[in-house]
Amino acid sequence: MPPTPFNPAAPSAEPIALYVHWPFCVSKCPYCDFNSHVRADIDEDAWRDALLDDLTHEAAMNGGRPLSSIFFGGGTPSLMPPRIVETLIDAATRHWSPTHDIEITLEANPSSVEAARFADLATAGVNRVSLGLQALEDEALHFLGRAHDVREGLAALDVAQSVFSRVNFDLIYARPGQSEADWEAELEQGLSFGTDHLSLYQLTIEPGTRFATLVAQGKLTPADPDHAATLYERTQAMTAEAGIPAYEISNHARPGQESRHNLTYWRYGDYAGVGPGAHGRRGGLATLRHKKPENWMNAVARNGHGLQSEEPLAPEDRAREALLMGLRLGEGVDLERIARISGLTIEALVDGNAIARLSAHGLVRREGPQLSIEPAGMLLLDAILPEIVAV
Repeated sequence: MPPTPFNPAAPSAEPIALYVHWPFCVSKCPYCDFNSHVRADIDEDAWRDALLDDLTHEAAMNGGRPLSSIFFGGGTPSLMPPRIVETLIDAATRHWSPTHDIEITLEANPSSVEAARFADLATAGVNRVSLGLQALEDEALHFLGRAHDVREGLAALDVAQSVFSRVNFDLIYARPGQSEADWEAELEQGLSFGTDHLSLYQLTIEPGTRFATLVAQGKLTPADPDHAATLYERTQAMTAEAGIPAYEISNHARPGQESRHNLTYWRYGDYAGVGPGAHGRRGGLATLRHKKPENWMNAVARNGHGLQSEEPLAPEDRAREALLMGLRLGEGVDLERIARISGLTIEALVDGNAIARLSAHGLVRREGPQLSIEPAGMLLLDAILPEIVAV
């Protein structure tokens, strides 16, 4: 019997998450569009009002639902004026119904300037910080294009742990020339800080980046895939032993301390995105805000919101997104749920023969409607997904 077709207009009692994008950086960095992101001075009141208008529009589309998380991201959100952060939190918790344990996260660079604002941001309502340490070696930080050094980064981490109830920081491994012993020592140091969450990413060479150019010029040799796999396996073993096992391919947490906001993405829940360039998913619609700050501001002034587009997602697109996101999680996906939200049959979602074949090799596990990638399969996730995802 086919599942009940998904109705985007139907009201939902499922929690929603809110993403707020603050596009400004205070200095040039390798991750930003210099022309649209670097600002020395902004009209703070105008930005507060525009963000409130954009948020109000999203809330009118799906207000009243439980709000499980707010995430402030973008250029340098930890340099947002705390009064704007507080105003946005207050508005969001009026428009939606905050859960009793609502998670309010802010991304931060580990600089002394930003760390000096942590206490005020905590007072404003932020209860979790995600700190971009990226490495615990000065030479590696220089290679990665970071402005901070290890001393400054660890000082910021110390302030964060004294102010926020929950702290995450990230590290990048499988860097050129990094030995197994090097990474073990760095990860052991990272684990010694006692945070409840770690994001541990392998260095990837993305097309169009500075790293890709260096590789093409023969000035950079990426880590050998077998060596990178060894580092991944050591990462899983060391974090599990420390009580911070992986719950997603690159994210580790003590039980109960997983990122609730990111889990909304990975579990394919709805999330509202406000601010320049913010994406969102709302009742089967994909929303996108104007990326350039000036264009976004003009759109808000003209329309009351910064939307550039609001497009219905085809059933196949909803199913594909849910599978590709959810199979990154150790818990995997519920195929019956994905069939329900997409209107497709389970047989149309996944290739049963491929699942059976990969299960025999210990790479995939299916128990009734639950499908997950085994730990050994996570190493091969990019190759496995095209094999088993049929949409």
